[in-house]
Amino acid sequence: MAPATSAPVHALTLAHLGHNVIALDTDTARIAQLARGEVPFHEPGLAELLQEGHDGGRLTFTSDPADLASAQVHFLCVGTPQSKTANDSDLSFLMSAVQALLPHLRPDTLVVGKSTVPVGTAAVLERMISASGAVLAWNPEFLRQGTAVKDSLVPDRLVYGVGEKAEHACSLLDAVYAPLLERGTPKVVTNFATSELIKISANAFLALKLSYINAVGEFCEQAGADVVQLAQALGHDDRIGGKYFHAGVGFGGGCLPKDLRSFRAQAQSHGVDALDEMFSLVDGINADARYRTAETAVRLCAGSVQGKRITILGASFKPHTDDIRDSPALDVAAQLAAQGAVVTVSDPQAQDTAWLQFPQLSFERDASVALGGAELVLLLTQWPEFTALDPAQAATLVRRPVIIDGRNALDGAAWQNAGWDYHGIGRAGVVRASRAAV
Repeated sequence: MAPATSAPVHALTLAHLGHNVIALDTDTARIAQLARGEVPFHEPGLAELLQEGHDGGRLTFTSDPADLASAQVHFLCVGTPQSKTANDSDLSFLMSAVQALLPHLRPDTLVVGKSTVPVGTAAVLERMISASGAVLAWNPEFLRQGTAVKDSLVPDRLVYGVGEKAEHACSLLDAVYAPLLERGTPKVVTNFATSELIKISANAFLALKLSYINAVGEFCEQAGADVVQLAQALGHDDRIGGKYFHAGVGFGGGCLPKDLRSFRAQAQSHGVDALDEMFSLVDGINADARYRTAETAVRLCAGSVQGKRITILGASFKPHTDDIRDSPALDVAAQLAAQGAVVTVSDPQAQDTAWLQFPQLSFERDASVALGGAELVLLLTQWPEFTALDPAQAATLVRRPVIIDGRNALDGAAWQNAGWDYHGIGRAGVVRASRAAV
């Protein structure tokens, strides 16, 4: 197992499907926590799935690879973060996991990779395990944080990347996923290289779609148009669709940004310069969305945030998770704090992690308390707790009722009617002129 969401979710899903699961992690504290029935991070539905597995007696947690010797199928759910020195993926954790597993492999057992890896990785691992007689398959995961349990229990597709002994690999995977296949889950069987590229290509496309609508949003601000209405109209075109089509402060997390950069590095190494250049632009647009949000905050504070009390609603990179990796909300908060603002961040789940990494920020779990005396408010993570705020009540708590809706998640008209100076991303055409900053 690994710090990524996919590892524990996949283990608990397999137990839910009726399998006896041995979950391995080198983090002994995490293993002890899971063995006690405690989830290591916030993910809706995960605690209930863990309790079900415990009650059914189908879960074993261990940090000793020797305990895996009796397993028929081994899933590698190991993190592949971005390298600290380049755009490439760091495969050291994956390679260490395979090395630890090698002495315990038996002929015809199946090793299944689920990690997002550069194309060609599976072929290397197949050579590593070939002497044991074990078989390799690549079965990428498509989980989204905040909906990972649902995505695992009701996947939109299953991908089998297979090499030698493909029939044996497919037979074992079919047995693992039998309940899902019986419900009609589509299955795609392909070679290693295609299976490795499917996940990273999907994430790169989502990043492209998000950055596209953010770039259009910037255009809308300059032209006096409304990017929300524009996106709704485009979304009705079934060739385009409305998902991942919301202008805002940009994307973050542990997957899209690093997968986008890995895709660029792979394209570059294979001489596909057009993809590298395209996604370099996408990456830049995403970074610019954060900078422009911070610049808007400075503009609304008469050109300086020095000493201004600013409240940021949101710390996690998206709602329904406590993951703060590459969080746009915290990036903007840190930018404003570096310019002298007194920044208070509110988040219902991510505060315990965030304050350790951002000591220059103050944190307050209760949004009402965080809003007290604020001269500017920024909604940067669309938690239901924040989108459900009563604008009239919130106006009584702040010093200046000025808000930047960095996710276009609020009813701008309702906030304006409650006396707020409302600023949506790319929505210059639907908000009245800003009151002079004081």
